[in-house]
Amino acid sequence: MATQNPLLVAFDLDDTLAPSKSPIDPRMAELLIRLLDVAEVCVISGGQFAQFTMQVIDNLVDVDAAALTRLHLMPTCGTQYYRNEDGAWVQVYAENLTDDQKQRALIAVEETARELGYWEAETWGPILEDRGSQITFSALGQAAPVAAKTQWDADGVKKTALREAVQTLLPDLEVRSGGSTSVDITRRGIDKAYGMTRLAELTGIPLDDMLFVGDRLDENGNDYPVKALGVDCVAVEGWEDTAAFLTTLIPALQTVSR
Repeated sequence: MATQNPLLVAFDLDDTLAPSKSPIDPRMAELLIRLLDVAEVCVISGGQFAQFTMQVIDNLVDVDAAALTRLHLMPTCGTQYYRNEDGAWVQVYAENLTDDQKQRALIAVEETARELGYWEAETWGPILEDRGSQITFSALGQAAPVAAKTQWDADGVKKTALREAVQTLLPDLEVRSGGSTSVDITRRGIDKAYGMTRLAELTGIPLDDMLFVGDRLDENGNDYPVKALGVDCVAVEGWEDTAAFLTTLIPALQTVSR
């Protein structure tokens, strides 16, 4: 089964590899480096490339150059794709929103958040971000502490209500619940399933030989399109769950002849 012996393992980032907007733990960094020895690895999440760098890349201590060529980075829910070539991270593609799409998305999500009472007065950083290929709403701002984010919408009701209302206003775009306080808006059909499909095309690794690990595989979550695509998935609730899974997966892969 692909779940047992995947050629590529893909991960969500926030609340899968690390706490929201936080660097990966040294234990997770060690596990990822070990995984890169036995499989291709992809990180696909709603954050920007700079966030991937801060949370993941900068914390992979003593990783060799050959291993980095097996690491695939897909920011903004797979609407962008970066590979490491000759020691530098190169953008392979970006499915950017048009100026009109961005403007309508920004207006729709702000007006809806205000109507629902979700536009908070106390925030840490910007609530709205134009990430080129994605518009992101973060209720408490991008730099909010993890504890505050966790408390804001513990049961996910707020994000679901906001996502559904905004999706009605933007039928030509894709609206997905993202991290603990965020909603992401991309081009219609350009989501994590699109990213995984493009990854299969560009690497030559079939989807059947991929495994995805994420914390938002529920129907309203931005990991769900990968599950709906038919990729084998492992649901986690935090990076500790992911670490526990990898401590079992990595030794199993080490015994498989490639």
